[in-house]
Amino acid sequence: MSARIAIVTTVDLEVPDADEQLLLPHLPEAELVAWDDPAVDWSAYDVAILRSTWNYTERLEEFRTWAGKASAVTRLVNPLETLVWNTDKRYLDDLAERGIPVVPTLFVAPGDEVVADAVAGSVVVKPSVGAGSAGAGLFHDDPAAALAHVASLHSDGRIAMVQPYLSQVDTHGETALIYLGGRFSHAARKAAILSRGMSWSTGLYADEKITPCKPTDAERTLADRVVATLPAGLAYARVDLLPTDDGPVLLELELTEPSLFLGMDPEAPARAAAVFRALLD
Repeated sequence: MSARIAIVTTVDLEVPDADEQLLLPHLPEAELVAWDDPAVDWSAYDVAILRSTWNYTERLEEFRTWAGKASAVTRLVNPLETLVWNTDKRYLDDLAERGIPVVPTLFVAPGDEVVADAVAGSVVVKPSVGAGSAGAGLFHDDPAAALAHVASLHSDGRIAMVQPYLSQVDTHGETALIYLGGRFSHAARKAAILSRGMSWSTGLYADEKITPCKPTDAERTLADRVVATLPAGLAYARVDLLPTDDGPVLLELELTEPSLFLGMDPEAPARAAAVFRALLD
């Protein structure tokens, strides 16, 4: 069977991602194709599904330009409009306006003034365009260091975001709820990263400890609310939640190229394959 589905990766990945290794045996219609390979003819595919394109954060405009060109000749999943919105974490402000409880976030663009009080206490400073823990710093009662990290991000032309560090994550972890074809599929628990003796990290990968989990009723309710605000027809979504004393809050909504943690549920690879295959109809 000739490949009709492009599972979109990057030339930077020398071996397939774990999700891809689990998915491809269930999806013979698909093959791995790099978004940043100029030799690819995207019109040869009926569907192009973004998966491990994790280097886009360093090449955002190039990536968005590619996505626009690809979507003109094939069906891009998730759709271009969703990708443009979701590749900058300022979407959190949009979701907050829709009534979704999110981690309180201050966005600081280059040239904007930020005072020491805004970075007092325990805060996380990271770029608004980024993946995993790349470029993220955790600062405990060190406004000078936090402001220096903001300045460093600004010097690279990046928008900085400042969030309080929610210490409950140290014991409970971060909960990722995965939706396939708009329906809840499975969930995973991610242990805290930044509190494990790290100041900040760079690169494509984060050292994450991930285990299967069953979300609480409150987590499931919030994640369902988040997904209900999204356009119909998205093939995948990952809703990342953090615990607070007042209930879970949204940390990130991953609609571009999230790890789907297919290894957390033995049935998840087949479910994902069925959803992706249905895109051919």
